[in-house]
Parts: sequence; C-alpha cells; structure tokens
Amino acid sequence: MTDPTVSNRVAEIEPQQIRRLFDLAAAHDGDDVVHLEVGEPDFRTPDHVVEAAATAARDGETNYTANAGIAPLREAIADRLRGRDVAADADRVVVTTGGVEALYLTLLTVTDPGDEVVVPTPAWPNPLSQTELAGATPVEVALPADEGFAFDADRVVDAVTDRTGAVVLTSPSNPTGRVFDTDEMERVVEAAADHDAVVVADEVYHELVYEGSQPSLAAVTDHPERVVTVDSCSKTYAMTGWRVGWLSGPEAVTAAVTKIHESTTSCVNTPAQYAALAALTGPEAPVREMKAAFERRRDLFVERMGEIPGVSMARPEGAFYAFVDVSDLPGTSMDVAERLLYEYDVVAAPGSAFGDAGEGYLRFSFANDGARIETGLARFEEMVRAETT
Repeated sequence: MTDPTVSNRVAEIEPQQIRRLFDLAAAHDGDDVVHLEVGEPDFRTPDHVVEAAATAARDGETNYTANAGIAPLREAIADRLRGRDVAADADRVVVTTGGVEALYLTLLTVTDPGDEVVVPTPAWPNPLSQTELAGATPVEVALPADEGFAFDADRVVDAVTDRTGAVVLTSPSNPTGRVFDTDEMERVVEAAADHDAVVVADEVYHELVYEGSQPSLAAVTDHPERVVTVDSCSKTYAMTGWRVGWLSGPEAVTAAVTKIHESTTSCVNTPAQYAALAALTGPEAPVREMKAAFERRRDLFVERMGEIPGVSMARPEGAFYAFVDVSDLPGTSMDVAERLLYEYDVVAAPGSAFGDAGEGYLRFSFANDGARIETGLARFEEMVRAETT
C-alpha cells in the first residue's frame, strides 16, 4: 500500500525553523536549558480573566456562538479600536482563533491564486506560509540591515504592483522589535490603494511599545477602507493558549471572512470569548506590570549585548525580541543556534526562520525572568568569545 498523495501547496510548505529549535530543545538532555526562543509571555493569565471563563462555563455558556463571535466581545473590541481613533463598528469585527487565524482568513479573502502578498522581512514566517497555502505568491522585501531593519517605504512601495493582493505590516516587528514609522506605513497604504490591494496591519504587539506609542494604521490613513487590522489577546494579556484574536476592516472583507469562518472553525471557544471580554473590559494593571517587566528586560538585553564583542543588535522599540547579528560566528544562523543549544544549553531562533534577510542573526525572546536571561546571555557570551578569539 502507498500513502495518499499530499497536495503540492501543502507539500511545498517548509516546517518553521522556530518550531524545529523548540523540538530539538525538547529532545536535548541538557541539565539546565535556558529557553529564549519562544514568543510567549512568561506571566500567568490575570485571575479575573480565568474566573470569567470558569463562570461562563459553569453558567452554561458552552454552546456555539455566532460565527463572528459573541456580541459583547465584538463591541468591546470595537470600543478598544475607537479608543485608538479607528472608525470601528462591532458589525465589522470578526473574532478568530488567535491572530494567526485572523491573518489567514484575511489572506484567503483578499487574494486569488497567482496574486502576490508583499511582506517586509525579516518577518514572522506565518504570513509567508499562509500566502502559499492560499495559492498566492509571497514577495519578501528585505529591510536595510545596516539601518537595524528600520522600515523603508520606498522598498515596499516598489514591490507593490497590479498583481499585489495584500501587504502585511507587523509593527512592532517580530523578530526585530522595531516600531515602523507611521508616515512610512501610510505611504504603503497609498500605494496599495492605487493598485486595488489591502494592507493587513498586524498589531498584536500594539500595547508593547516602550518609547511613546504607535497609532493604529487605520486611524491615520486617508484610505481606512484599505486596511484590515489584526490583533489578539495573546501577547497583551498573557493569553497565548486561549486562542482569541480578531480582525476589523471594511464590511466586504469581514462579511467574507465570516462566511469562511463557518466552514473552518465555526466560532472561537465560547468560554474563551468570555475570558477575552473580561480582559478587554477589566483592570489594566496586569498589562502595565507586564509591560514594565518587559521593558526592564529589554534594557538588560541592550546593556549585556553591548558588552559582548563581535555581535550587535538594534535597540528593540517594542514587542519582546532582540535580533542579534552573529554573522561573524562560523556557519549559518541555524548552525549557530544548534551549537548554542547543544554546547551551551541556550535556545534561540535562527534568523533564517524569518526570511532570507534574517540570515546571520539570532532572535532572542526576553519573555523570561531576568535571572534566566542573565544566565542565557552569560552562556551566549562564552560561546561568542570562544569562537571569535
């Protein structure tokens, strides 16, 4: 007997290198492995959020909901967006299984096979693989490494053509931690509008900006009808496993996404939706405390990296990642990541996981407590000094 044939579009998707390092670390027999590879807050979900889900389950809120989500949650999301000066309406909000599904459903909705999706890189790899699953073609636009991967609208606009179905902008950036210049992103929306394309504003790290704040893209553009805003509870409220995200945008897009949702996951887990409602409408003190902790850890990373010869990084302005140039070390970024794991018991993500522009870098997550970060960076410094002297 032979195995069934897998579709070409699925067979051609490469497993993500972030997950590969995670799996290698799980199989590694190191005594004290320091995990700095996973983009996940190391905080507990706030108690009032957990209690809201438990109460909902006990009260019988365990049935299907509307495909787009429960009305109170959609209204709370619209309120959150209006607080960012986005002209949002609950009828144009769709609750999804995390921000990942929001991105995928959006790309399925706005692209046809043969279309192109422009993604500035280094970038979180999911939009690239999702584009391929949708039958479209990802177009990587390398941001300037010599400027710390600062956003460059000229490069992105040059890649937008009549074949472009969407542009995905993630700010703050995963993996670099850079906050994209708002005026530069507005120029991309203008170009997208000129070519009948959509800009997907991935704002899942919106609340984790350390110097000042960043407005939502849909609030500052002259073409809000061309912007789909994606967000989630995962990073802001330490709710990665709850899988609650959302998208908001033009009615034509959200109506189509709702139609697809009926054929995929139907609706988000009902008690989790009530947990998300509690998160969005409840006390913000846990969010402020978590953000302050991440900022202290960011500063620790910047200080320690400045003490290690032969490596460098741009100062992260948001999110909880440091993208470190290790191009002076032997081998590819995957080679460096594997040596760091097997010889020094530290896990980091290879830069090549984030597109061709990321080769020669490692992504470290500082979503870990300060003592563990200190241990991990001390081991990393030991490796760097051993390999560059």
